[in-house]
Amino acid sequence: MATVKEKLIENVSADETTSQRKITIVGSGAVGMACAISVLIKDLADELALVDVVEEKLKGEMLDLQHGSLFLNTRKIVAGKDYALSENSKLVIVTAGVRQQEGETRLSLVQRNVNIMKSIIPAVVHYSPQCIIIVVSNPVDILTYVVWKLSGFPVARVIGSGCNLDSARFRYLIGEKLGIHPTSCHGWVIGEHGDSSVPLWSGVNIAGVTLKSINPQLGTDSDKEQWKKIHTQVIQSGYEIIKLKGYTSWAIGLSVADISGTILRNLRRVHPVSTTIKGLYGINEEIFLSIPCILGQGGISDIVKVKLNSEEESLLKKSADTLWSIQKELRI
Repeated sequence: MATVKEKLIENVSADETTSQRKITIVGSGAVGMACAISVLIKDLADELALVDVVEEKLKGEMLDLQHGSLFLNTRKIVAGKDYALSENSKLVIVTAGVRQQEGETRLSLVQRNVNIMKSIIPAVVHYSPQCIIIVVSNPVDILTYVVWKLSGFPVARVIGSGCNLDSARFRYLIGEKLGIHPTSCHGWVIGEHGDSSVPLWSGVNIAGVTLKSINPQLGTDSDKEQWKKIHTQVIQSGYEIIKLKGYTSWAIGLSVADISGTILRNLRRVHPVSTTIKGLYGINEEIFLSIPCILGQGGISDIVKVKLNSEEESLLKKSADTLWSIQKELRI
């Protein structure tokens, strides 16, 4: 006896089962799920796979998202422990790791999360050897280096989310001070995604007007308006949010979706993301820090050679030294 489906639908050609814009997110914690909902709402994937070791929560998250499919344009949402689910991903977003605790610096997380990467990355590479990996887990700069080493991928295809979020916070706070939307406030934070990040006050501008041309003391201790406090707020933002709600999630999820959209749509936009900085700005160690990079379908295609003043270059070198002091002790 024919089923309802057989009576309703007559097949005329084989269904194409291979996804063209598949994204896998490793880790279904607060950050992973914020990345997931941001990716879905921005309509970036035709298939979304979630991979984690905590099966019950993972199944619950999957069902919750699937039940919202009517309001999304992503045809397939799957989840499980098996990395085979991630096969043929164009983009793999790694958020798994030990959560940063209140009062804990990102750098203190490092060796515990290095060990987690050792269990994740070989499986990711096995099932999606042509993918681009975005590392979100903290400390993101060091872990991006670790993932690059573990993956064997070209450096262009391993990207740390880095200071994309720091720069977003920076621009938001500048906009708040001026009463202007952050998209019209242009400024960059580079270096470590963390306490030693470097604000590029020399380039902060509104409609091409550099704020330094109006206030030469901008960002210095001599500045009567104390713009320098904005960067302090950027550094403290994550710690403050962790203290208030236990974790950060929404802003980093939106930031990662922003990077993902640039890559998958081959937009060639510039993002301050973490990549190897060896040979630039007098840095000779093989470390990863955020600098402005042009992103497209192959990952990082170009690095923008930002002209730093002497103070900014000194601070960037200090940021590099901070990371190298930790990285050189790692056991990979």
